[in-house]
Amino acid sequence: MAALLGAIIPAQGRKTPKKISRETVTVPSVTPQVIAVKTSHTQLILQVDGRGTLQTLHYGAPAGDPSQFMDFHFGGNHNFGAPTAYPAAGGTFNGQEALHVLYPDGSQNTELYYLGHESAAQGGVITTTIHLKDYVTGLEVDLVYEAHQVEDVILMHSVIRNAGKKPVQLRNFASSSLNLVADNYLLTHFHGGWATEMQMEQTLLTHDTKVLESRRGTQNTQGNNPSFLLTLDRNFSETSGEVVAGALAWSGNFRISFEIDQSDRLNIVSGISPFASSYPLAAGDSFTTPDMVYTWSNEGAGGVSRNLHRWARSYGVWNGGNVNPTLLNSWEGAYFSFTTETLLRMIDDAAEMGLEMFVLDDGWFGLEHPRNDDKAGLGDWEVNINKIPEGIDFVASYAHSKGLKFGIWIESEMVNPDSNLAQEHPDWIVQSPGREIYQSRNQWILDLSNPAVQDFVFGVFDRTVSLSPNIDYIKWDSNRRIMSFGSPYLGQEQDRFFVEYMQGLYKVFARVREKYPDIAIQCCSAGGSRVDYGSLRWFNEFWTSDNTDAISRVRIQYGTSLIYPACAMASHVSAVPNHQTNNVTSLKFRFDVACAGRLGMELQPKSLSAEERAMADRCIKSYKGYRDLVFNGDLYRISSPYDGDYYSLMYVSEDRRRAVLFCYCMRFQNHSIGSHVFRLQGLDPSLRYKITEQNADKSCWWGNGQTFEGAFLCEGGFNPCFREANTSAIFVLESL
Repeated sequence: MAALLGAIIPAQGRKTPKKISRETVTVPSVTPQVIAVKTSHTQLILQVDGRGTLQTLHYGAPAGDPSQFMDFHFGGNHNFGAPTAYPAAGGTFNGQEALHVLYPDGSQNTELYYLGHESAAQGGVITTTIHLKDYVTGLEVDLVYEAHQVEDVILMHSVIRNAGKKPVQLRNFASSSLNLVADNYLLTHFHGGWATEMQMEQTLLTHDTKVLESRRGTQNTQGNNPSFLLTLDRNFSETSGEVVAGALAWSGNFRISFEIDQSDRLNIVSGISPFASSYPLAAGDSFTTPDMVYTWSNEGAGGVSRNLHRWARSYGVWNGGNVNPTLLNSWEGAYFSFTTETLLRMIDDAAEMGLEMFVLDDGWFGLEHPRNDDKAGLGDWEVNINKIPEGIDFVASYAHSKGLKFGIWIESEMVNPDSNLAQEHPDWIVQSPGREIYQSRNQWILDLSNPAVQDFVFGVFDRTVSLSPNIDYIKWDSNRRIMSFGSPYLGQEQDRFFVEYMQGLYKVFARVREKYPDIAIQCCSAGGSRVDYGSLRWFNEFWTSDNTDAISRVRIQYGTSLIYPACAMASHVSAVPNHQTNNVTSLKFRFDVACAGRLGMELQPKSLSAEERAMADRCIKSYKGYRDLVFNGDLYRISSPYDGDYYSLMYVSEDRRRAVLFCYCMRFQNHSIGSHVFRLQGLDPSLRYKITEQNADKSCWWGNGQTFEGAFLCEGGFNPCFREANTSAIFVLESL
């Protein structure tokens, strides 16, 4: 072995080792104490031990007086056995770290000790900030907990500050670390791809580590989503049992890891992915991580979903809970081939059907490089006068004259090689020196780490809105991921790219909202590829999926609803055969699926028959009568499309006096039975409700139009009859 080592490192090339100082820094002792972070129905208990180590003791139901945890013993080594609240690489810790720092002398050890904490209340939010410090390096970390009282949601993030005299490198900089104790941990998470977003998958966690991660750079929620549910049992339930839900408010690369240690405790570390992102922190600088959103409920998956939705409507979505207009989008009805006349006639049809907005999608721009397909024009945002010689204001004003709002599509983060912008600013394109700049959907990505590019992207929005004073809505798209990543602007500091790119995009979003707080904006990214609470703080809604097929949308919308609220979920009725799947379903079924979110249409109205047109008018009118419940009601999922032939859900008003129920028969096999029992939820058992089926001349339920006690409806009395697959019904419930 000595000869082998000598061959690797020649003796004459070895450096004389430095003398190691045996002096150690004394860490001041502190008085042990318990810190409680509370909401109306949850409690997070943290403890500072005598050494100054901050530990997590409890998260879940309120556990009474927090001081009772003062002598709580985890077993094993009393000094090192309790779970650290924000574990750092080094010291006695050897699990998955939330913080990993490389110091100038090559050391990678960080030991954080308690300095102090304070709490402040504003409105319905109590913010607790806990200060930690590494006494050897001077590194400081603030752990920030925002407890939203009514919604039972706690946001967690960290502020990492280099209080030393030399720069350091952050190699891992998580938003939070949370410890849980249970007999079992059933993880519900989401996977998919284009047109198959938010497919639910469940895994019973075992020892070692399970990781949810995206390294796409953009479109980070296309393959998976930075969110999850944890059932603290083996069995998933909508209505009962302890469940923890988490969602990272970040639109870039993310990493959420779940590790069960030798003591059977689960540690969840979540934040920005450290992939290719060693972040430099100069002396005196700080880095603030994105929020990790947590909630707990003992009412199963339904309980945590309702908590998240209530929080999102108040805090997580721009103008969340506001009723967004029904609309007709031009895309699947016209694609790139349209004229002014095409658009005006679609506007006429939209107005006649009772819709409230018309949205002009892709294809309206490009002069020297006309946008007649997806191969040219991105980056050159002049109106294509060959298609619309009268200009955008003419079309927008016509929509307003018909009583409609007007929206328009942009994809400002991208550029086609066939464009003036690509020729004039090749240094603005994401690229790696000497390597091919790969295309996807015939386009490249603009480098948003560059402030000049940020100005340009903001300018695209600004100039587009200036095309007409009658623009009410922007559909903001992003249609590819990052490949062969790199930034000419960042020079030698390429490790900062993925973080700086996303922070640059967020700066643009913030500038847009500062100037245009009242314009509605949809977050679209080849469908649902940017559905996260990082983006939604600036957007009114998201495009759930490019797949508009009602059969596919049932599962997509079900998975989405576990984390994100219906008020932000755009859901459109499209033509058949469906353009993505070729499936054929009835117009009523398509409407009944789309009406469970923000209703829109994505087709050429003139393709509808007279009978279909009448049905569309009827469905749109009835939707307006109950959509306030869809936007602001509490969601109860009655049955799952993963568990059988039926899917059903309902939205219930806060006072429980009104509700709307959606029932879908996805597959039918037994003609001898016909009816199916749905046990309704969220109703007041003592109230009587009149039930009225919508948009049906002959009801599928024998009790239609009659009144029944809430107890009867919740305990097995509601049994509509479906005799075909892909049929559906919507019922409105109103108390007397």
